Amino acid sequence: MASTNRFDAIVIGSGVSGGFAAKELTEKGLRVLMLDRGVMVEHQEGYTYDGKPAYEVPARNMMPQSLMQSNYFIAKHGYVAPSNQKFYNDDKANPYDYDEGSPFYWIRPGAVGGKSLIWGRWSFRWAPEDFEANKRDGIDGVWPIGYDDVAPWYSYIEKYIGVSGSRENLPYLPDSDFQPPMPMNIAEKWVKQRLEAKFPGRKLINTRLSNMTQDKPDQNRTKCQFRNQCSNGCSFGAYFSTQAVTLPAARATGKLTLRSDAVVTNLEYDAARKKVTGVRYVDAKTGQAQVVNADLVFLCASAMASTQILMNSRAPGSDKSYFDNSGTLGRYVMDHIFRVGVRGDIPGMEDYIEYGRRPGGVYVPRFRNIGGEEGVGFKRGYGYQGSARREPAKPVGFGASMKEGMRKYGGWKFDMGAFGECLPYADNRVSLNASKLDRFGMPVMRFDVTFRDNELKMMKDARQQGEMMLREAGLLNVSSSESEHVPGDAIHEMGGARMGADPRKSVLNGWSQAHDASNLYVTDGAQMASVSCVNPSLTFMALTARAADHAVKAMRA
Repeated sequence: MASTNRFDAIVIGSGVSGGFAAKELTEKGLRVLMLDRGVMVEHQEGYTYDGKPAYEVPARNMMPQSLMQSNYFIAKHGYVAPSNQKFYNDDKANPYDYDEGSPFYWIRPGAVGGKSLIWGRWSFRWAPEDFEANKRDGIDGVWPIGYDDVAPWYSYIEKYIGVSGSRENLPYLPDSDFQPPMPMNIAEKWVKQRLEAKFPGRKLINTRLSNMTQDKPDQNRTKCQFRNQCSNGCSFGAYFSTQAVTLPAARATGKLTLRSDAVVTNLEYDAARKKVTGVRYVDAKTGQAQVVNADLVFLCASAMASTQILMNSRAPGSDKSYFDNSGTLGRYVMDHIFRVGVRGDIPGMEDYIEYGRRPGGVYVPRFRNIGGEEGVGFKRGYGYQGSARREPAKPVGFGASMKEGMRKYGGWKFDMGAFGECLPYADNRVSLNASKLDRFGMPVMRFDVTFRDNELKMMKDARQQGEMMLREAGLLNVSSSESEHVPGDAIHEMGGARMGADPRKSVLNGWSQAHDASNLYVTDGAQMASVSCVNPSLTFMALTARAADHAVKAMRA
């Protein structure tokens, strides 16, 4: 097993966090090695089906039934299509465990760029009360930082990546440094006017997306073309991805080395010095193991993968991680709960049709448990993501009359889905199955994570409130649905190595720095002590840039 020490820092993972870690560290002068277990996908040339119509994609971009029924279960849940299949992990080749009665959907990327290639791009700041909620509610896991600690880093990230949205001056959903919003269509404006009139204090606002509405020529990026093909990769660089934004910046410094197909199994550790000394990885193509050394390590493999690496970093013969003196490693795993949908028909306006295909829609921010509200029966809150649209008319009959009818459109429809906050529970945990090793010799992950009464009550309320809002706003044929709530399904998993001020109750400190290794930073979702009810990626990026600044200053000191 070879060992090299040609790098100042190692970044594990290349998603939204890893990409920013590499950019920030190289631009600060460090020689950086980035390791990612996925296959290499280069910007533009690696997007095989970007811009292709369905008839140029295998199976018209519908997953074959044979694959749908296999262990490749993420195909069953609607996330994978032939056009983007190479961006995703193959579950048959890389399995994990859970109790059949309490499933967990670990939806993993399988390419360099990580989730930056497959994310939904909704980009929100957390509110001050999101960082204060655990303390206010008397829930274990008080945040060691607040909104003011992160706010300047939010601005830094937003200005760099390009976030479109509207300024609303809402204390529970702080504004970003925005590019102009993607306009609402006429039907969404109709819903907004009536909903806000019927429910003072509730808002329906423009989507906040990392899809640009203005060019960034300095980054060789062009604004969104309204194709809504983001999941295939965007050659225009119109949305934030590692490939389009942070990887080119890191490469431009001449200080980045990138190794794909590099499966990290554990961190090497000097217990006497309380320092990480190196990273062990296996080449996925050859099976050869190697250790690389560096003075600094940024672990950004995604929340659960980073937690797995930390848990597997232990002395020979021991089942205890070097980084678990608190006993909290692997615990407090969270995800958003979201399988509630509400919909209705919008009367009139059938002389209007929307041109182009926006990649977003509208948002109803959280309105529960804010401003001193009490008595709703659950803690925290939820928001709704939605849109209005007209669909082509369905074929009726045959021949010329059928073809003529299909040139028309049905009426306007509006639908929205709720995203709610999951509380941190100590027994929502992951562990290593020592009796089952993966193809790289690493114990597979076992998930014991469930949603509880608080989350289910929240979704019941979201369904009732959603129906009521649409009916009161004047929509017709209002209905709702709720399907099984499975942790991981939202792909917003967080926790496992949370930050905190007390080393006896947390894995990381307020700088995303390990209590048990001053040269180790974990800046993906593993560090989160709670999850808010908004999408988390913007916060991951802000905390990564903040941690990189702290790490380099500490090294130079």
